[in-house]
Amino acid sequence: MSKSFGSCAGDNAAAMLGVGGADVVVSLGTSGVVTATSDVRAADASGIVAGFADATGRYLPLACTLNAARVLDATARMLGVDLAKLSDLALSAKPGAEGVVMVPYLEGERTPNLPDATGALHGLTLTNATPANIARAAVEGMLCGLAVGLDALAEQGADVTGVRLVGGAAASPAVREIAPIVFGVPVTVPAPGEYVADGAARQAAWALMGAETPPEWTGAETSRYEATAVPQIRARYADAAHRYLSR
Repeated sequence: MSKSFGSCAGDNAAAMLGVGGADVVVSLGTSGVVTATSDVRAADASGIVAGFADATGRYLPLACTLNAARVLDATARMLGVDLAKLSDLALSAKPGAEGVVMVPYLEGERTPNLPDATGALHGLTLTNATPANIARAAVEGMLCGLAVGLDALAEQGADVTGVRLVGGAAASPAVREIAPIVFGVPVTVPAPGEYVADGAARQAAWALMGAETPPEWTGAETSRYEATAVPQIRARYADAAHRYLSR
């Protein structure tokens, strides 16, 4: 990069630069985004991974779901609780929610491409139909949808040995603690911040410096979460999603 270059980036590219670009990043906002930096352009025949440019001259493979934080909003509303209570309920249930599975296609879905889809609850019985299990199933279902994107990025060569979790829903204790169980890798959560703006500022500073590499960036202090993966959660979700597609 030289001083003659301007500074510009999309929101996901700027956010990746703002958080330091070290790990695969999962963003849990209105939509869910899974992205990483790469030296190789994405070429995913399935269409799950889209190819973008990052803010440094490299590539930004990206997978996106339509349903992320608002899955939790809708579930809290359905159960008549606030988000803090929803988190408490989810953490009070066992991993796997005693067989309750939510396929959270509440606004249609982009990954997979199902614009007219609706959500569904699977596996309900007289004994497991509890607020705690439904709350847990909502968190697990949202994360399982994003885990599909993680798998797709790994197939494109991304090093998915850790995930950095950002976005509004990353503030939920349940999301933070359940994410490593679903993703199967350690999860770090930076302190709340304006990472898109931080990344844009870092890129602008780089353009002004005219240096070969971006300026040093310490990034935000992070919290780390680790847990033993429970593969049955992903397996049950895949089965429920397949049943939805078959329907």
